[in-house]
Amino acid sequence: MKYVFYVIGIFILTLGISLTIRSNLGTSPFDALLVGLSKNIGLTVGSWEIILAIILIGCNSILTKQRPEFLGFITAFITGIGIDMWLFLLHNELTPVALYSQVVCFGVGLVVIGLGTATYLHTNFAPIPVDRLTLIIKELTKRSIFFARTTIYILFLVLALIVKGPIGFGTIITVCFGGFILHFFMPITGRILDNILHRSTQSQNEELKS
Repeated sequence: MKYVFYVIGIFILTLGISLTIRSNLGTSPFDALLVGLSKNIGLTVGSWEIILAIILIGCNSILTKQRPEFLGFITAFITGIGIDMWLFLLHNELTPVALYSQVVCFGVGLVVIGLGTATYLHTNFAPIPVDRLTLIIKELTKRSIFFARTTIYILFLVLALIVKGPIGFGTIITVCFGGFILHFFMPITGRILDNILHRSTQSQNEELKS
């Protein structure tokens, strides 16, 4: 059951990412970096997700002084596929032109990203390398998820500017509130998933006894 929520969380997350990209108001700094690399160098947005994941796995290994967490590559691979899948499905179905529709599209996407990230992170199975980096910074600095997430956003904002990614008003909103939204959803999804997983375990135990 845990792995079911892991996959569901990733596909919720990638839907949110795709919605912010389609809003044309600017994406998160990391996603802006992916889109910028895709437009200027080639390959799909999802492909760059996978490539950067490999680099971040190495960085995370150095910071934690542990062996590379190659399971994170699996998550990045699924995430890359999810992003490309949603962008393909939404390409003709969702093209907001009016400002209000762009704002709604972006706002929904930002909330969905927070929900999806909190959901799959709670399963504690192979976080996306950039999310693992968030947790590493949180532990190293002894600060909150909000602080760690915002620090990473600022770093990737600089990189996204260098590759001329889609930086806009939405990017600023993500930097300011992305960490807060994740911090908000973490305890909520934790309680819900723990309750569901506990019931599932009890049900399995009862079946074994019978």
